[in-house]
Amino acid sequence: MKDYKPAMSFDATIAASYDRTQRGDEASTVAFLEALAQGGRTLELAIGTGRIALPLAERGVPIVGIDISPAMVSQLRSKAAGEQIEVRLGNFADVDVPGRFDLIYVVFNTLFNLLTQEEQVRCFVNVADHLENGGRFAVEGVTPGEFYRLRNHQYVDAEAIHIDHVRLDVARFDPVQQLLEESHVTLSSAGIQINPIVTRCALPSELDLMARIAGMRLQERWGGWNREPFTADSRNCISVYAR
Repeated sequence: MKDYKPAMSFDATIAASYDRTQRGDEASTVAFLEALAQGGRTLELAIGTGRIALPLAERGVPIVGIDISPAMVSQLRSKAAGEQIEVRLGNFADVDVPGRFDLIYVVFNTLFNLLTQEEQVRCFVNVADHLENGGRFAVEGVTPGEFYRLRNHQYVDAEAIHIDHVRLDVARFDPVQQLLEESHVTLSSAGIQINPIVTRCALPSELDLMARIAGMRLQERWGGWNREPFTADSRNCISVYAR
């Protein structure tokens, strides 16, 4: 997508409406990560509006965040207890946060916002450098197999149909570069709103290799936050790596 920059996908407009659409598995995500953290120091990559970090903090998990978007962090700060979480602004591939952590995690496919293999590997290496011995790195990433099966590797999907607006997902997938280019298009009486996003999808086996390069090993893998078995039909993939 010409002239695309990741920060475009998380500007003030997106940040203001980000929490209106819930996935429905947030509570399961928080419970899973709380069990992994075991009360230890925790870092969220791409903390955003604090959808996961704030409930974890409420459960007593000491948490720090990093994010590229000042607008998303502003939304976090506007929430109760949002000012109490330490957040660094920057590219989470660089993990520019002092100290070491017992748990580092990245959810909602956000690792794939890093658009090259080199950048994703750098993220794994920096994460490993910031983990305590025995610390763990949890990664959520949708399995990209469905995109490889698409005819012509492009589609238009009706994400939402309401009386006052319609939201479409218009996308194409480049299987060579592993890039999924999307625009979420909202049509309403107020006009047309276009929200672009580009992600570089990676198969679980590629993530495992990145972890090995960084000196980590796969500890567990699930098809969802409720520890559903990971199978060939799984659309989601939760990988936990140990240092």
